[in-house]
Amino acid sequence: MSGRYFFVVKFLPDYADTSLLCGRCISIMHGFINKNPTGKNAVGVSFPFWTEESLGNAIAFVAEDKELLIGLSFQPYFSLMKEEGLFELSGVLPVADDAKEIRFIRNQAIGKSFLGSKRRRMKRAQDRAEKLGRIKQNKVNEDRVFDNFHRIPLSSQSTNQDIMLHVQKEECVDIKLNHFNSYGLATNQTWKGTVPELKNTMF
Repeated sequence: MSGRYFFVVKFLPDYADTSLLCGRCISIMHGFINKNPTGKNAVGVSFPFWTEESLGNAIAFVAEDKELLIGLSFQPYFSLMKEEGLFELSGVLPVADDAKEIRFIRNQAIGKSFLGSKRRRMKRAQDRAEKLGRIKQNKVNEDRVFDNFHRIPLSSQSTNQDIMLHVQKEECVDIKLNHFNSYGLATNQTWKGTVPELKNTMF
């Protein structure tokens, strides 16, 4: 038994931009954790209704620390959206022992593969080569093919810049606790945190 808890934020409007709302919710969690260092790397994000076509109309937060999740669930943004009838929030609930384990990965290689990013990297490389007195030919690598992913836009409060998270889903066997980046996600190398699949959870 992993002794984890979760709560779900469900987006109620049929017209909701779920990617945008997921990004906003992740930003709220990011800011909350920065003010509560005991929760650093300890809160994971799950998308209960993820499909190949969509992130789904909900986001969940998972952690061992029940009190930490209660504090997160009472953040003013969540309370306001609930009062406005735009969000439905579950209580903080225990994760079922038989829940399937998954991982949501931020894959930064996807963003780097897009043309705009390629051009910026090529320009930087060319500038460096010119400063070193070398001639560098611009070569565009063959496009990489990635498994299904979704984009989540969010604003970084620390840098005041808009960033794009490219997120993929991966099935897992073992549970890995307290191993998430500051956005509640795993990564290809450093962070390997897993979360329960919650699509069959009633709340």
